[in-house]
Amino acid sequence: MDMRTDNPVILSVSDLHIEFLDHERPEVAVEDFDLELSRGEIVGLVGESGSGKSMSALAIAGLLPRHDLYKSGRIMFDNTDLLTCSRQKLRTYQGDEISIIFQEPMTSLNPVKKIGWQTQESLKIHHPELSAQERKNKAIDMLGQVGLREPEKLYNMYPHELSGGMRQRVMIASAMIGDPSILIADEPTTALDVTVQAQIVELLRKINREKGTAIIFISHDLSLVRQLCERVLVMKKGKVVETGYASEIFTRPIHPYTRRLIAAIPRVDLGR
Repeated sequence: MDMRTDNPVILSVSDLHIEFLDHERPEVAVEDFDLELSRGEIVGLVGESGSGKSMSALAIAGLLPRHDLYKSGRIMFDNTDLLTCSRQKLRTYQGDEISIIFQEPMTSLNPVKKIGWQTQESLKIHHPELSAQERKNKAIDMLGQVGLREPEKLYNMYPHELSGGMRQRVMIASAMIGDPSILIADEPTTALDVTVQAQIVELLRKINREKGTAIIFISHDLSLVRQLCERVLVMKKGKVVETGYASEIFTRPIHPYTRRLIAAIPRVDLGR
């Protein structure tokens, strides 16, 4: 069944091309990348390190460096090309309509700021009409929604006082507090043990199911992608070499590179 037929396309990326110019010769990071994301859909980007999946996601999130870079193509959201719009316009979407979480929360969270301050940071930018108490209430509520116990207590704690899994949940709470249309999860489980990985994947599934948030899930772990994603884009050396529904990609891969990736999944994950 085509999961996209009943839901409108909210993000359309076409012919995305990114080159680094700070080398002896230009280095292509992403070439001819296309993606259509529908409301409430979960799409996986998979590939080995250097395949271009994270660079594509950074472009969608508007987080590409502004210099020493050539980029072309279109990233359409809300009738706006995020690749060419003004910095001011881009900021109206960042962290509010399009949010991103990274693989290592200790490098993303500010070690000298309390959890509550960091969770509500985007509200200060995008929703100045809220009072300090309203922001606090929303932050505590969101910390609870992502499965953190005693959110009132956590609100006044620092990142180093939390476990890795708890810090990742804080990052998800921070990303979701503005109720974004799109959540980009860039290797969000890499630094976590297997049990916590499963919990984070289930949390993302819950967010998608209850809030209708579209998710772009980036990972080199195909077993996690298979559990979570409806569609999959396989990237190699900056190019999408195969795309399709997860059920088809994992049972009938076409491209030799995809076949090699799937062959490397532990057999227990394939349910054989």
